[in-house]
Amino acid sequence: MERIRSKLIRLLHRPDSTWNSVGRILKAEPLPEPIASLPALKFLPPLKDSAAADLTQARHIDETLPILLQQYKARNISIITILDSSYPSLLKQIYQPPWALFASGDLSLLDATPKLAVVGSRQVSDYGKNAIRLIFPELIEKGTVIVSGLAKGVDTVAHECAIRNGGKTIAVIAGGLYHVYPEENRKLAFEMMKSQLVLSEHPPGTKPARWHFPMRNRIISGLSRGTFIVEAKNKSGSLITANYAVHEGRDVFSLPGSIFSPFSTGTNELIQQGAKLIIKAEDILEELRY
Repeated sequence: MERIRSKLIRLLHRPDSTWNSVGRILKAEPLPEPIASLPALKFLPPLKDSAAADLTQARHIDETLPILLQQYKARNISIITILDSSYPSLLKQIYQPPWALFASGDLSLLDATPKLAVVGSRQVSDYGKNAIRLIFPELIEKGTVIVSGLAKGVDTVAHECAIRNGGKTIAVIAGGLYHVYPEENRKLAFEMMKSQLVLSEHPPGTKPARWHFPMRNRIISGLSRGTFIVEAKNKSGSLITANYAVHEGRDVFSLPGSIFSPFSTGTNELIQQGAKLIIKAEDILEELRY
């Protein structure tokens, strides 16, 4: 198993690494259940010559990876692969669970329950901020861990409000841990790396690309029992997170808003489609208890 784990970490450090490319190579290995039967892995066509594909950039990776791993250790960055017992069980249940989590901070939060994903508009309004400030204290008091994406707006307010109320929070970022985005949240990220938790499915040196952002949303919802959409415009990225939650059978919670506010268009539509309308913390807690 250690050989496969080492190979997995090596594959993730290829510059052309994607979930599918790693999966195609791993299919040739004797993987344990339930990883071997992951639907997304099961339906991937096998490579005709996985050995050749694996060795394409092997020499460069073999030379640099030991140095990188030493740097991660020096910076208290852990690698938790899908093969490890510490990998979150809820996350294994999603369609494409990340092959690994690069983590900095309090690893015990991976096991903490319940977790609530909180996402929303990058242009959070005073209404959204006040709703978070009203609802969060009781959630925190009941031990709810807040999971969000460290983006501008609702994500930032959610992380900061959780910390301010003495709670725990996890940030899932799009690029690697060395390239926190947006820049104005780097200070918050570094603070969270000390007493909270920051995660990425990409090696720390990875610069964020546009496609990383919607993909990381599946991790935010995948870690959590439910997803709370605070504010969202029509076709907002937050609705992608809600979609992931629905497809994985998780609860979706939505903050109602004014029909005159563009920031409530998405959340009101979610309620029309069956998301639970939230006006107080107990509305969420009564679902998370089960």
